[in-house]
Amino acid sequence: MKKLQRSLVLFALALCACTPQRNLVYFSNLSELSKSQIRMYESEIKIQKNDLLSISVNSLNTESNILFASSTGAADADGSNKRPGFKVNNSGMVTLPVVGSLKVEGLRIEDAQKLITQELNKFVKSPVVDVQLLNFKITVIGEVNKPASFTVPGEQINLLEALGMAGDMTVYGKRENVLVIREINGERNMVRLNLNKQEVFQSPYFHLQQNDVIYVEPDKSKEKEFSPNNRALPIVTACISAVAVLVTALIR
Repeated sequence: MKKLQRSLVLFALALCACTPQRNLVYFSNLSELSKSQIRMYESEIKIQKNDLLSISVNSLNTESNILFASSTGAADADGSNKRPGFKVNNSGMVTLPVVGSLKVEGLRIEDAQKLITQELNKFVKSPVVDVQLLNFKITVIGEVNKPASFTVPGEQINLLEALGMAGDMTVYGKRENVLVIREINGERNMVRLNLNKQEVFQSPYFHLQQNDVIYVEPDKSKEKEFSPNNRALPIVTACISAVAVLVTALIR
């Protein structure tokens, strides 16, 4: 009887031990005893096709100021929700009052400001131009608590901040294999990042750009948990444990 009891207990423990152990700690290879200084890759935000730009002008010419202030951008597909701004078309051009069309695709925000200021100087005295990106949007999907698309003010966000906006990963999320999808010059680039390692700070994909998509892949334990073949496993384990306890009580 004792041999049967021992076998049942060992079998139950073996089933429980089948659950894989995972590292749920971010940057677990950071030194605990000393400060870690890591040179981070600084990503530059560049204007892309279909971006919506806020362009404001302050100058001695009141009419020019009003023209820029009253201009509106493109509406949504259904014709509603028309927002202020200047849309970059499929040719990478933006059409502005007074100046006309300018090529801004591929420029940094600072460079676009300089270009518009330079062109406005031909018509307006001492213009002060401010350019901002209105549609800086990222999308976080997969094993996070609040998957969604987020509009980011300030044109600066990194991967950790994006995950924070999405409520952080669930316990099933693979921290060692986060996929970042980015469109560059019409091509989709996909990079996998390991958030268990500090080296991720040096990746050009750690700082996000507009329209980036972050996908957190579920680990195999979730796949097994929701598999029809494994849904009964917790019940079987509980039953074996109960039988082992019962056998122990009977032989005393």
